[in-house]
Amino acid sequence: MADKIPGFDTLAIHAGAAPDPATGARITPIYQTTAYVFEDVKHAADLFALRAFGNIYTRIMNPTQAVLEAKTAALEGGTAALAVASGHAAQVLVFHTMMQPGDEFVAVRQLYGGSINQFSHSFKSFGWHVVWADAEDMNSIEKALSPKTKAIFIESIANPGGRVTDIAAVAKIARKAGVPLIVDNTLATPYLCKPIEHGANIVVHSLTKFMGGHGNSMGGIIVDAGNFDWSKSGRYPLLSEPNESYHGLKLHETFGGIAFAIAARVLGLRDLGPAIAPLNAFLILTGMETLGLRMQRHCDNTLKVAEWLKQQPQVTWVNYAGLKDDKHYALHQRYCPKGAGAVLTFGLKGGYDAGVKVVSSAKLLSHLANIGDTRSLIIHPASTTHSQLSAEQLRQAGAGPDVVRLSVGIEDVSDIIADLAQAIA
Repeated sequence: MADKIPGFDTLAIHAGAAPDPATGARITPIYQTTAYVFEDVKHAADLFALRAFGNIYTRIMNPTQAVLEAKTAALEGGTAALAVASGHAAQVLVFHTMMQPGDEFVAVRQLYGGSINQFSHSFKSFGWHVVWADAEDMNSIEKALSPKTKAIFIESIANPGGRVTDIAAVAKIARKAGVPLIVDNTLATPYLCKPIEHGANIVVHSLTKFMGGHGNSMGGIIVDAGNFDWSKSGRYPLLSEPNESYHGLKLHETFGGIAFAIAARVLGLRDLGPAIAPLNAFLILTGMETLGLRMQRHCDNTLKVAEWLKQQPQVTWVNYAGLKDDKHYALHQRYCPKGAGAVLTFGLKGGYDAGVKVVSSAKLLSHLANIGDTRSLIIHPASTTHSQLSAEQLRQAGAGPDVVRLSVGIEDVSDIIADLAQAIA
């Protein structure tokens, strides 16, 4: 038994979470503190110089947060992780760690609308520039590369379209270009897909969604795969060159396979400050213990809802990779064989107006801007989450005027279908 690799559900409960050494508490405590007493002057100096690991200040690290990081790294198969305040904060810190003003990165258009806005607009303030490509056209990704490219960014399962991305194909392009592949694994979670096994170098999540799973806590995380050489090309100076704020320390040379996670913490989180609250880390940890159980129920329910929607005369189309006639079914079988996720989109006769009306008519399904809750959620992206996008951007993102997005919960599926039936009627 000692040599057996623990299964997913065992890791979801036990990884990183030993009994509290001070009290014996079996559940990870909420360490609601801002700072930590040093053992002596030398201990304090070693911590600040990165000669020793330990707690200094909760903006940078916290024991509750540390368990969340260890658990997520174990589930994803990474070497280390950094938990922060939100998924958007995770993305900012990832790019802050590898980008300089004037640099570019390639991102596919099939992304969450908030990420499209962040990349297109907010990142300009840092001097970072996105070049857009198509997740279904590998040639477009290759053509988007330039000498200024520092990374490629994709989602494993795209929000809201539910498209499954060919991670290995994109990873091959990234390796050839000598740049890291960043995968947002929020919709799939490591229960359905482990991007690192398919060539990803960095994985990010909005922990707010399926990982926490109960709609009660904000959080994001960066997982370092430990499989990218940050020193080889000389294009990532924050990692490869002597760092002035640590007296010339070379982070990649010193920390090897955990260097990216360390750099994101001690350079990005330290100075930009999007720290996760200890209470949020605790609540997300609690949710993660049932991740496998929840995700399987989510997927089972979603497939039944998708099959039901396909039979409705008012429904013009259904987009869900779990359907055998969906064009992404083969990719779903390859990358997410246990299920195609819990988010689907569909269109109604009557287009935009019909979409708005059905969302307004739902009773059991909550009309709100989130996914990944135990509760079923419904929204009309074109009038809400993706409303800042142009008509062409809406189409490319899978959020056209007639699109209704469902995040299917874990209620009795007959009740979910009954509410959709009355709303559509």
